[in-house]
Amino acid sequence: MTSRKIVELVMARKKTNLSDLNILLGVSGGVAAYKSVYLASKLTTAGARVNTVMTENACRLIGPKSFEAVTNSAVFTTLWSRTEEFRQPSHIKLVDWADIVVVAPATANIIGKIASGICDEILSTILCASWTKPRLLAPAMNENMWNNPAVQRNIKAIKDMGFELIGPETGPLACGKEGIGRMSEPQDILKRIEKIASEIKRKKK
Repeated sequence: MTSRKIVELVMARKKTNLSDLNILLGVSGGVAAYKSVYLASKLTTAGARVNTVMTENACRLIGPKSFEAVTNSAVFTTLWSRTEEFRQPSHIKLVDWADIVVVAPATANIIGKIASGICDEILSTILCASWTKPRLLAPAMNENMWNNPAVQRNIKAIKDMGFELIGPETGPLACGKEGIGRMSEPQDILKRIEKIASEIKRKKK
């Protein structure tokens, strides 16, 4: 057994703020979707139970099996499927199950849907139904899209609705340019989730 594997096993047994929490990870169709596999892995290693919800465009960028492999849990990609674990409509059951809802990456498209109350696929429907839950979005998009007045209007709207945001950061973008719009790094998202988890556990005491 490698030293890295030993460290991962020790961390898996170590109690953290995320131990035994249910985290619903939404992945929308941004290039940064590949980073979300690393985030899902780290959440699982920290003791959280993770279920993943992917949009159709996200599935074009990275396969659901990648998330299944690191979380050992089902991945949901449509409103019209059922699993043995979730016999009720999956979006409602998943919202009831979740302690925290995270979307990474959160594209301009999914942010616009949230702001407008559009529910036309599984992730946007879950986000509409989860307004009583702690929700964290990690925006990721081109700088021109981020600075678009319509997107900024939508950002303000979802903040007013109680969504918490992390990022975006300034750095290299998928278009090859430098600018704002880069998704926050998974380790930074993980730290923010841990902070939210601490607040949840403090309220339960």
